[in-house]
Amino acid sequence: MESRHPLDPFIAAADRALRAVFAPAHASRPIPGGPLPAANATAPPEVASAPGGTAASSGAADARTYTQPSQGAVANAAVALSDAERRESAALMRVNHAGEVAAQALYHGQALVSRSAATRNMLLKAAREEADHLAWCETRLKELGSRPSLLNPLWYLGSFAIGALAAATGDRTSLGFVVETERQVEGHLDEHLARLPSGDTRSRAILNVMRTDEIGHGAAAKTAGASELPAPVRVLMRHAARVMTTAAYWI
Repeated sequence: MESRHPLDPFIAAADRALRAVFAPAHASRPIPGGPLPAANATAPPEVASAPGGTAASSGAADARTYTQPSQGAVANAAVALSDAERRESAALMRVNHAGEVAAQALYHGQALVSRSAATRNMLLKAAREEADHLAWCETRLKELGSRPSLLNPLWYLGSFAIGALAAATGDRTSLGFVVETERQVEGHLDEHLARLPSGDTRSRAILNVMRTDEIGHGAAAKTAGASELPAPVRVLMRHAARVMTTAAYWI
């Protein structure tokens, strides 16, 4: 199992605060793959339930938690994969969770500065769908006995600033930013689908639905009049995304 990091309690508190401010209380759609079956087994230490039915991990439930797996279901999810497979799945889902934190920030930053109500509404609708992704990835991380990236506050603040800056140049450029972002996210998801352990069908189901949503967001932005971003901007976005995905994989 992964060792607990001293900063886990602080990052869990920051993550809960972000959800309390920016995300709905629950995902609006059921998690892909359906509920895990219950099992009479002992959960991994990191995700075992505390007395009274609350989670004992640093990501403990609060008043705005997403649907949590049962103790037996968590054990089932961990047993289905080898330790090496579980670590790989957890690292990839941590990257995807961090990406969804960044996506929330990008859309909120863009919506804040957008010039038309139509653009703002489209961005906020996409953000609500991204909140589902955030909830699903967090649930899957808990099932795997892992945690979100310790750098999530940094991803949020940086992405919010980038989104606001993109929107400040005009709605067409802002929409072009959405198109390019979603194109790159689609590529990352394709890479992760290829890297996931073959037995991790649950994570695969989550990523497949996420991929479909991301393609839809990009198509909607293109239809709304997105302009093509200059090549240097697209390259810079790819490098920035690579920094985030590499760091979130480990931290």
